[in-house]
Amino acid sequence: MFPYWLLFSLFAAGASLYRPDENRRVTGGPYFLAMGVAVALMIGLRWEVGGDWINYIDIFKDITANGISGARAQDPGYGVLNWVVGQMGIGVWLVNLVCAILFSWGLVRFARRQPNPWLIILVSIPYLVIVVAMGYTRQAVAIGFILAGLANFDRKPIWHFGIYLLLAAAFHKSAVVIAPLVALTATRNRLVTGLVIMASAALVYYLFVQASVDRLMINYVTAEYGSGGAAFRVPMNIPPALLFLLFQRRFAVNDQERKLWRNFSLAALLALAGLVLTDSAAAVDRLALYLIPLQMFVLGRLPTAFADKGRSNVQLVLFVVLYSATIQFVWLNWADNSWAWLPYKFIPLTADN
Repeated sequence: MFPYWLLFSLFAAGASLYRPDENRRVTGGPYFLAMGVAVALMIGLRWEVGGDWINYIDIFKDITANGISGARAQDPGYGVLNWVVGQMGIGVWLVNLVCAILFSWGLVRFARRQPNPWLIILVSIPYLVIVVAMGYTRQAVAIGFILAGLANFDRKPIWHFGIYLLLAAAFHKSAVVIAPLVALTATRNRLVTGLVIMASAALVYYLFVQASVDRLMINYVTAEYGSGGAAFRVPMNIPPALLFLLFQRRFAVNDQERKLWRNFSLAALLALAGLVLTDSAAAVDRLALYLIPLQMFVLGRLPTAFADKGRSNVQLVLFVVLYSATIQFVWLNWADNSWAWLPYKFIPLTADN
């Protein structure tokens, strides 16, 4: 467990000591960027870590053996990446490293647009970094692209986000669930913008989803594909959702961003309802992964949203640190499948890889 807590502690220290420069549009200096590289290396150079480790090994072997036809059978971005690495004669570790770099790039890009980038990543470590990025490689890359698109959401037209969504869907088709949340945020020409985004979602569906929708239904809905932790993970989005819905004016965002995070918040409540009212816990659980940015945004901005005389509330920073530490402690010690992450193995220090 030590590597996980070391990573957490470094970001906790950075979040506690960080003082934002209100005159800068992009926050985070060289030390922060260096820690972003450390996150990428820890994710990408892990060995035999993650609940789906064997499955990804099998995917790599299958694509390497069957050539480009095998690559087409997977999510196209991830499949082609495996095929290229296989053709180079390099192991699956390079696939993991490239995916980790893409995920960490999006994570850092999003965090640097927030008042306290260290706190943003700290909130992401217990679940998004450790569980998702080290366990669900394809979804992690998809979330990384979504975060990259969200980083400039207040400065770019909505169609610009659609490019990132296409890239996200290339690594995991389920990323298209974000499309309607974005489509409903347009402050001008809402009908036209909504039609454009919906058309983009339809194109993504046609290109990436239609051919494998039956497999998705079998894996996530009709089969008894257990997701025992869903009862804990899906509700994790509820506190930030309620905080934003009740105090959205405090979060100092423009109208378009406010609508975006309002939609994320409402989707989090719907996900909880879906978990309670349906038998598709696994489907709700996996789709709710794309709502994790809501946790990062709300909890990461909490100290400035409730700031004292315009200054970050140090007590709230410590509260978010303690809250995140509690989540990490509970998951590492009591989650049903945490054994697959323990002990953490780092390729340069592992002899049997």
